[in-house]
Amino acid sequence: MWNSLDRSGQTKGEYGVEVAFPNLTFNAPVGILSPGDGSNRLFVIEQAGTIQVFENSRNVTTSKIFLDIRDRVLYSGEQGLLGLAFHPNYRQNGYFYVNYVADNARRTVIARYSVTAADPNQADRNTELILLEVAQPFANHKGGQLAFGPDGYLYIGLGDGGSAGDPLGNAQSLNTLLGKILRVNVDGPSAGRSYSIPLDNPYAGNTLGYREEIYAYGLRNPWRFSFDPPTGRLWVGDVGQSQREEIDIVEKGKNYGWNIMEGTLTYSSGNQAGLEPPVWEYSHDQGIAIIGGYVYRGASLIGLVGDYVYGDYGSGRIWALRYNGTGTPVNILIAETGLTITSFGLDDKSELYICAFDGKIHMLNANAVPEFPYNIAYAVLIVISLLTAVVARKRLLTSSQPHSSRQYSPLPSDCERKPKAQEHRLS
Repeated sequence: MWNSLDRSGQTKGEYGVEVAFPNLTFNAPVGILSPGDGSNRLFVIEQAGTIQVFENSRNVTTSKIFLDIRDRVLYSGEQGLLGLAFHPNYRQNGYFYVNYVADNARRTVIARYSVTAADPNQADRNTELILLEVAQPFANHKGGQLAFGPDGYLYIGLGDGGSAGDPLGNAQSLNTLLGKILRVNVDGPSAGRSYSIPLDNPYAGNTLGYREEIYAYGLRNPWRFSFDPPTGRLWVGDVGQSQREEIDIVEKGKNYGWNIMEGTLTYSSGNQAGLEPPVWEYSHDQGIAIIGGYVYRGASLIGLVGDYVYGDYGSGRIWALRYNGTGTPVNILIAETGLTITSFGLDDKSELYICAFDGKIHMLNANAVPEFPYNIAYAVLIVISLLTAVVARKRLLTSSQPHSSRQYSPLPSDCERKPKAQEHRLS
């Protein structure tokens, strides 16, 4: 772990995680966010098809179902209710947007809903307005993220459609929406659609049959992305195939390489000219599926301000990537959590939260003792107990047999290291 002093005078190795809301437990939480309306509430996406809402208070004891569309959602593996975004004018219009997978036929659905007038903690499921439906050929690589950019447009992340290796060539094809970041204007319906195409989209008005919604392409599975408001940069964590996990700063019209490249490695034949390399990548000895995060702009973790904080689903590691757009990025391991991390999120004050498949919402804390899985903590206690017993006995023997040379091992002679169980993979 990196132990040099950071800007605040504390070492990066001091960061741990703690449960943010000890009284709340969720079912497969895959996202957490604020509506941005100043109400001090947080919303948690549960993959099966519900959204929970609760007060942003450590001592909160209950959450409420804000939206329940489990009867519309295909939930299995990487499928389900995957994304949520609140309209920039949510306080006035009550609109929010969801990204989910539906069945018969399998497809991604981007839809708008409205909050009820009588209860700000209750959505009206009968107000669904479908903006976009995208056919899905396989059960994995759905992407799922939704976010409004600083330009007021809705950005949508879609994976390459699944299987392995992008067998249909979707990510490099401009005739399909799969393997892309899309950008649409939800405030101006046009041409029979519930949205319009921003005039400066790279393929707006083209006559070649390219999809006008495309903002950037060549992505495999952009599960989570976020904007950094002070800089306007769009940070994307793109889940890799079998060798590399990558972070991209995505810009309009650029090609991020998949499936010609996997990170900076050649994956298949194809023209590599003009492909945009990642700003950072890591190999599968560090993790198996990147979980894109946020550039930290909060007040609680001063040493991380301006750093892109992200993690890995399989290893549970959390890093901070320091990069200002020029020069060499510096990547720092800040926590070994043991969690199956699914997503990061922000509250109204830009403080960072972590969703994990233990059902809890966690947060980084510079002063917390890192959480350990129960089995590891139990093993540590056993070792400490054995060592204590051995030391006590050795002292006793030494006092009664001052010339004894017998040595005692703190562990049984047949003790062996067992391999770690293989994790289920977000592919």
